[in-house]
Amino acid sequence: AGFVAGLGLALASSAFIGGSFVLKKKGLLRLCGRARAGQGGHAYLREWLWWAGLLCMGVGEAANFAAYAFAPATLVTPLGALSVLVSAVLSSIFLNEQLNVHGKIGCILSILGSTVMVIHAPQEEEISSLESMAEKLKDPGFIAFAVCVLVSSLLLIFVAGPRYGQSNVLVYVLVCSAIGSLSVSCVKGLGIALKELFSGKPVLKEPLGWVLLVCLVICISIQINYLNKALDIFNTSVVTPIYYVLFTTAVMMCSAILFKEWQHMVLDNIIGSVSGFLTIVLGIFLLHAFRDIPFSPSLLPLFLQPSRAAPHPPWSSADRHQACQHQPLLPSEDKGSQSAEEEEEE
Repeated sequence: AGFVAGLGLALASSAFIGGSFVLKKKGLLRLCGRARAGQGGHAYLREWLWWAGLLCMGVGEAANFAAYAFAPATLVTPLGALSVLVSAVLSSIFLNEQLNVHGKIGCILSILGSTVMVIHAPQEEEISSLESMAEKLKDPGFIAFAVCVLVSSLLLIFVAGPRYGQSNVLVYVLVCSAIGSLSVSCVKGLGIALKELFSGKPVLKEPLGWVLLVCLVICISIQINYLNKALDIFNTSVVTPIYYVLFTTAVMMCSAILFKEWQHMVLDNIIGSVSGFLTIVLGIFLLHAFRDIPFSPSLLPLFLQPSRAAPHPPWSSADRHQACQHQPLLPSEDKGSQSAEEEEEE
């Protein structure tokens, strides 16, 4: 029941977050003759559609936060890609934005990959209290992982950032992804704390809950800062798929180390989970990488273009032979020029 609840919350989160982008965009497009947001104006605050989009965003984030308390992070995080799919489909319907054939194939692949991941999702160890969460955080494997994340993030920020941050998209995206894996662990712990709080336990007296809250605020602040830097320097169609792949990979590694999600899985489920994740990655890549490339029928092979297809193709060998016999080897102009050249030579 908890797994189903977490799955439902993750799907609802993707639907609300994906719809929120469309509502916000619809509200911004209604600002005819008024100062737009890109020009520093705040007239969108008077549009109820923009506020509806903001409300949907809040509901979606709350549902995503609650999903981590019931379902494995390895399942919840990859399903966040469905919000991109929902946004793309709704934008093509309500905003008249073009969704080419690459985008449609990407949407189908994202749905198939999500289905495969749900079927083969790992069952994490049961963690029902902050005491068990504290024991997990003391695990030497997780401590080594956290130290590696912090050291690598500091090197990327203070060493690689000033040198390669303006030319290499991986620098700032790697910082966001590495720190994001720790933020998901904090969200998981806070979700367990909220479940205990609603059950009547004195969670507010536990120092671990407040430590997780402070760490979550710090991690999210770092993520937002360096993600904005990456989006400001590089194209969104480049940053979004790379960030999704690296962030989801880091979260899966962190969850496997902290919650031992892969320890009791059979080989079929491991292959299924990895295959589903790679299928989602391919779908997101097709949806973003070729978003602005127009696809016309002229790009199809000749035999698939209806305007160039023969109305009555000669299928039999006799018809093909007869067609070749009646077809002149050279055009009339070429034949006339060739006969004139022969007369001159004679």
